[in-house]
Amino acid sequence: MKKLFLLIFSTALVFTTHAQVEFGLKAGYTHSNFIYSGSGLGDIGSRTNFNAGIFASIPFSKHFFLQPELVYSGQGIGATDSIPENIYNNYLNVPVLIKYQHQSGLFAESGPQVGFLLNSELETASMIDSKSSTKSTDFSWVFGLGYKIPTINLGVDFRYNLGLTNIAKNNYYQGSAKNAVFQLDLFYQFKQM
Repeated sequence: MKKLFLLIFSTALVFTTHAQVEFGLKAGYTHSNFIYSGSGLGDIGSRTNFNAGIFASIPFSKHFFLQPELVYSGQGIGATDSIPENIYNNYLNVPVLIKYQHQSGLFAESGPQVGFLLNSELETASMIDSKSSTKSTDFSWVFGLGYKIPTINLGVDFRYNLGLTNIAKNNYYQGSAKNAVFQLDLFYQFKQM
């Protein structure tokens, strides 16, 4: 997976020297949970938070683009009757997506993402640092759909980030816990530079 990221990043650098690159800002709503298999957590709840970041759009052709991003994302799980704790995992995510954009403004995107854990806290009666129990790197695959209004470069983006990495260190959650994240964002893409 690391070799794939290196290859995609290197390709992006080559294309930025030959293409009209557009940059943009994005922010929105995050709804996260774990894909969990094991006996330690029981019924787990979801967590809502926000995400915000920057992106570049590098054209391959009229309709295909490479889109690397840098996005802060608040993730984790929420408390339920069976699990009274909240888990707050905050990441700096780096997706590298291939995007197909129709002339109408509709688009579809997909690609790998690496997430770097910024902090992890377990909330019970107080906040406990749980970063030592959570892997520092998370790999996932992104699937997205959206619409960009061509005349004003403003758009909306809906994504699902499917976690591929068990983020628990030393069987901390007594099973496998992978991130499952939905994101709904507004974005603005600046004119070509």
